[in-house]
Amino acid sequence: RQGAAEPLPGYREPKPMVWSGLYPADGNDYPALREALDRLKLSDSALVYEPETSQALGFGFRVGFLGLLHMDIVRERLEREFDLELISTAPNVEFHVFRGAEEIVVHNPAEMPPGGDYDRVEEPVIYATIITPATYVGAIFELCQARRGEMVDMEYLTPERVEVHYLLPLAEVVFDFFDQLKSKTRGFASLDYEPWGLQEAKLVRVDIMLHGEPVDAFSSVVHRAKAYEYGKKMTERLKELIPRQLFDVAIQASIGSKVIARETVKAKRKDVLAKCYGGDITRKRKLLETQKKGKERMRRVGKVDVPQDAFIAALRVDEGAKKK
Repeated sequence: RQGAAEPLPGYREPKPMVWSGLYPADGNDYPALREALDRLKLSDSALVYEPETSQALGFGFRVGFLGLLHMDIVRERLEREFDLELISTAPNVEFHVFRGAEEIVVHNPAEMPPGGDYDRVEEPVIYATIITPATYVGAIFELCQARRGEMVDMEYLTPERVEVHYLLPLAEVVFDFFDQLKSKTRGFASLDYEPWGLQEAKLVRVDIMLHGEPVDAFSSVVHRAKAYEYGKKMTERLKELIPRQLFDVAIQASIGSKVIARETVKAKRKDVLAKCYGGDITRKRKLLETQKKGKERMRRVGKVDVPQDAFIAALRVDEGAKKK
């Protein structure tokens, strides 16, 4: 008789906030991974996945999660309950790319159009609420400003406790923001956030190339101001992981056609002068020139052999945080 003026809102499916690629370490386990995801979906309605292919890692799935904790739980269940060995790419958020009247939703960094082929990019933003002891306010300001945050307001709840509100890009929060927040405040600060829509940002796709060939598994969408930092870090890590070949291997980070960072894995060299005891310098020079020509020919026709464990180590999300 006295019903509500408006009906209660209906059920809305959970929207994934974080995306990551899951690939079986053994390509033959792809059907098993698909079946495992199908079974997990029955008890986890927030799990979203779609098949994708990587030139470096083979067949896998692009999986959407509610957050990093959800991602860790799903991966742990896949490995423990279904006995799968998985490779996961670095987590990322979805981006909205606008090209004229066309809007493209990007879940995989490899699908991001190269620079100059679109008008603007928008990324999701969150409204973050941080409650902290007053002594750590300066450290929190420094952390949020480094993550491209925009301060909204600040309120003293008591003389010792402060509530700070920031607008932060979700891409800067999903990686290790919470760990850094706890570290800088000795575990006293708390974080709560809610979606706050989209905002335009200067984002670019950074590609990693091995011997001139782009490796889609290492592509990432980052802010232009942090592109060099990401490219330098990835090239240095890959230089340590990729074994030496019979020719020099160039590891390059690029934005479109512009190379922003480079490292080189030096070639294995045979000591061709070992049997030369003294004698004329021209003979030694001739042997070295012959070796140099052989290396140039190998570089033209050779392919880089990247072992599977190097891919796993380079894509390991928490490795950099542990070293710090």
